[in-house]
Amino acid sequence: MHESVINAWFGDGGWTRSLMPLSLVFNRIAHKRKAKYLSKKRWIPPVPVMVVGNITVGGTGKTPLVASLVKGLQQRGYSPGVVSRGFGANTDAYPVAVTSDSDPRQVGDEPVMLAHQLQVPVVVDPDRVSAAQFLCEQYACDLIIADDGLQHYNLRRHLELLVLDGRRMLGNGYCLPAGPLREPPERLNTVDMVFSNGQPGTDPGVPYTCFNLVPQSLRPVSQGVEASADELPKACRVHGVAGIGNPGRFFTTLADQGFDVIPHAFPDHYQFTGADIAFGDGLPVIMTAKDAVKCRLFAQSQHWYLPVATDLPDSVLDTIANLIEESVRIQHG
Repeated sequence: MHESVINAWFGDGGWTRSLMPLSLVFNRIAHKRKAKYLSKKRWIPPVPVMVVGNITVGGTGKTPLVASLVKGLQQRGYSPGVVSRGFGANTDAYPVAVTSDSDPRQVGDEPVMLAHQLQVPVVVDPDRVSAAQFLCEQYACDLIIADDGLQHYNLRRHLELLVLDGRRMLGNGYCLPAGPLREPPERLNTVDMVFSNGQPGTDPGVPYTCFNLVPQSLRPVSQGVEASADELPKACRVHGVAGIGNPGRFFTTLADQGFDVIPHAFPDHYQFTGADIAFGDGLPVIMTAKDAVKCRLFAQSQHWYLPVATDLPDSVLDTIANLIEESVRIQHG
């Protein structure tokens, strides 16, 4: 997405308002599509389905939230599996089971990252119903978590969690293409929980839960490199590399860790080559966990990645577990 458009959506630029007639058309088509799926007979999943998604274009932190939910619900007795579209996936046949050794170019970067971090079943298919069916047939999962897919209404769900970027929120509040929204702001009123990644800059108008992305210890990108982050001098100059929806957030995180950051922003889901992360000056290079899975085959000893986790309190995880149980009771009468 062109930077000037993003700045207009989330900043003070108002020129995109001239696109409002197209937004009305987009809204009408999206509404008809949703009504079509909700009115037809759909597959009934044998286990609860929880969708974690957003209604804005760009990154909101939903995938790290998914990882935290998987771990938290495992501690509460669940055996979850994850389904994903696998953005950028390029394979001959779906659905595809993803492992930590899968090629991100074939199955997408975020699914590989989740498989590596969580060691739970991860299945990729643009058709989330197909992915969920495969997950149920092949694995002993008692909970399906869909990473994204809030607008994939063909998949029945028991619980909807909507994630907002606290700094960007809903932008100018308009739907595509005049604004960054895939659905109108009123969608916030219909989900089970709203999460804000960081303190919200504006009041979303509904109850919300705030979480933060907490940096973990730096790790070497190359799987063949044995190194400790203690080798990096404090407050040193580094190259920051991010091919995510909101790279500025990552660069700010590195600066908050005390690094003097030379930023290198790439498009979301960018397919890196060795030349992209070879800067020829010997400085350390720090990237996101999502980018690291695409660079591990050609990374060198100076390449590091910064994992993040969320600071979800136990009370929130307990609430989600209770909502899952309640939704199942309602479904089975």
